[in-house]
Amino acid sequence: MRVYDIIAKKRDGYELSEEEISYLIRGYVKNEIPDYQMAAFLMAVYFQGMTEKETLFMTNEVAHSGDMADLSPIEGIKVDKHSTGGVGDKTTLIVAPIVASCGVKVAKMSGRGLGHTGGTVDKLESIPGYKTSLSREEFFKVVNETGLSVIGQSGNLTPADKKMYALRDVTATVDSIPLIAVSIMSKKLAAGSDCILLDVKTGSGAFMKSLEDSIALAEEMVKIGENAGRKTIALITDMDTPLGEAIGNSLEVKEAVDTLRGNGPKDLTTVCLHLAANMLVLGGVGSLEECLQKAETSLKDGSALERLIAMVEAQGGDSRVIRDTDCFEKAAYSHEVLARKDGIITSMDAQKCGIASVLLGAGRETKDSEVDFSAGIILHKKTGDFVCKGDVLATMYASKQEMFDAAEEEYYGAITIGNEKTERKPLLYARVSKEGVKRY
Repeated sequence: MRVYDIIAKKRDGYELSEEEISYLIRGYVKNEIPDYQMAAFLMAVYFQGMTEKETLFMTNEVAHSGDMADLSPIEGIKVDKHSTGGVGDKTTLIVAPIVASCGVKVAKMSGRGLGHTGGTVDKLESIPGYKTSLSREEFFKVVNETGLSVIGQSGNLTPADKKMYALRDVTATVDSIPLIAVSIMSKKLAAGSDCILLDVKTGSGAFMKSLEDSIALAEEMVKIGENAGRKTIALITDMDTPLGEAIGNSLEVKEAVDTLRGNGPKDLTTVCLHLAANMLVLGGVGSLEECLQKAETSLKDGSALERLIAMVEAQGGDSRVIRDTDCFEKAAYSHEVLARKDGIITSMDAQKCGIASVLLGAGRETKDSEVDFSAGIILHKKTGDFVCKGDVLATMYASKQEMFDAAEEEYYGAITIGNEKTERKPLLYARVSKEGVKRY
């Protein structure tokens, strides 16, 4: 078998066999196949796409290129959640405790932020003492005792994906639905949960900018999950506007706690309840309506908040900052961003809002950048709100005053103020399952 023939076959639009895909991925991981040949293959996929069989074969091969997590020591059904990333996306901190409080286990490995999107691990590390790195035995113990655990990605999971993503990033082949699906789902299969809920963001702050592309990606991933024997559902949710009001690590933890107390922003609360309800459906708890009601009850009776506190304490974190979020370390400086004219906020570019928070120190511009956990932005006005000149649009937090100028200009570039009233976009666009696509 020759790599040349595999590249040519895919270039000409033919379906590759499981053996051919296996030969390619295994050879690449062993450094027997050079980057230039893999780059040629990825470009062929970019233009020709992949069939349902090919994406499943490739996902399985990439998943098995490293460690495969065995979660059998954890009792009961395990449901995982994955978000394609966004600005102000602190949903895991809310959804996982809700699901755990309703009797379904959540054993989750999350990533760090890079670029304009925040990472769940960074948010959790803003909690003093919280350990995002646990041994297998510690991880299993925390989940069995508290119902949930969220840690950083560890071990040798999907090394093929790490190598291929680095290559895609420099060869203009990132933006390919089958390759995105393989990358995401290989990690989810390797993570070992029984069921998978996918939160596919769409809009200016998301990786997928259009609704149709978001649905196409969701359909691809649901097929892969179901074909691999994992019950899988995807929700298409809005990321044209930042989710909630807080952008930045400890600020987002505070907002997550407020939401678990029933006092969170309406948009964040609604999205989290629907994500949690669908995870409970996957866990066999009941119908979607029944699961939505159970999720709402867990906020009202405080049981979801207690699950978060239990997880934080089990992983060495100081739960005082959860019980009283005023105990979080505060930024040295704050700055109010004022409206420059009267009008209605007709749009917000979520990506630019995220970049503004990075300029304040809340995110990473490179993998080695240090994160300031107290930095970020609190939004006081969002799309559809009327503002007068001089009104406070947002409050920024940073460790140095000189950081505000660049962040403020980036933020002003994200806001469009006009005279015509704009309709607020839906929070939920569609639900994708093995039964098909249901648009809301």
